[in-house]
Amino acid sequence: MPIDESLPFRPVRIAVLTVSDSRSAADDKSGDKLADLLTAAGHILAERAIVRDDRDQIVSRLHNWIDNPEIDVVLTTGGTGVTGRDVTPEALHRLDGKDIPGFGELFRWISFQKIGTSTIQSRACAIVARGTYIFALPGSTGAVTDAWEGILSTQLDSRHKPCNFVELMPRLTE
Repeated sequence: MPIDESLPFRPVRIAVLTVSDSRSAADDKSGDKLADLLTAAGHILAERAIVRDDRDQIVSRLHNWIDNPEIDVVLTTGGTGVTGRDVTPEALHRLDGKDIPGFGELFRWISFQKIGTSTIQSRACAIVARGTYIFALPGSTGAVTDAWEGILSTQLDSRHKPCNFVELMPRLTE
């Protein structure tokens, strides 16, 4: 899809949340990858954190970030599988946001091109809650790269045509 180079780029303030019982700042490869990708694209890494695979902890952190006017977008990594500890999609639903079903559908289509039917195990999803976009990505570096390069890099670019998520930001709380 085309980027209209005649338009100014508007950086977006993005927070990155890693959901994991086992990762720390020292070995958070997916969080590192997201931070690198978004800053390389010209966006601002507003905040970064790691929380356990616990609905209450995820919801608490997300409430703090979606109420912060300095954060436009939250990217989560981890907790989107089908095991008992994978609760990120359930946490997002507790925020009473508006689902963006096309994100998960498109992510799985992109993922299918690389990992085949194994993509069915991903519950990647997205919502907009109180004016903040939240995208829940799987916990692998490959998955976050696919989501960024295949969807988010253009939808979070204000110059992308025919439309993008950035141009909708002023109207998200109407």
